[in-house]
Amino acid sequence: MFTRFAVRFALMAFCALMTTVPAQAKGTFWQCVTFARQASGVELRGNAWTWWDQAAGRYQRGETPKVGAVMSFQRTARMPMGHVAMVSQVISDREVLLTHANWSRPGAIERDVRAVDVSPNGDWSEVRVWYGRTAGLGLSAYPVNGFIYPDAAPASDWANVQVAALSLPRMTLASAN
Repeated sequence: MFTRFAVRFALMAFCALMTTVPAQAKGTFWQCVTFARQASGVELRGNAWTWWDQAAGRYQRGETPKVGAVMSFQRTARMPMGHVAMVSQVISDREVLLTHANWSRPGAIERDVRAVDVSPNGDWSEVRVWYGRTAGLGLSAYPVNGFIYPDAAPASDWANVQVAALSLPRMTLASAN
């Protein structure tokens, strides 16, 4: 009876730990491009700032957010590699939810975070994005190229990409600390 309880407790503790361990544990460190490619099915490579131009002629591009599309951020002095994030839900014509990696915490995945179009013309050329350290929309506005639309619905279950990232083989409670 005690052994059964101990095994269940250890399993519950392990599962709880798996939801709180950062994605970079055991060498897994998600870059935004790797995550966006896997989550969206948009098969582009290289730094995020190059995706917009690479997509020309290969993927449809536009100013309208759609579920599964990749939002392409321009590079800036504060963000020299640019950024890419997948649209996981369209809330309104000026608000979406993004699923992306390496934004609020290095290497971590964030699901369904708020992004708001703050561009003067409502064309998604400038956004503010939820930032984990402030638990709200960040104070900075970021320039956006637009959206890259995948050819088809992503083949993988993007909502479970984070779970796959945290599937750490043979991890013990002691090794997680």
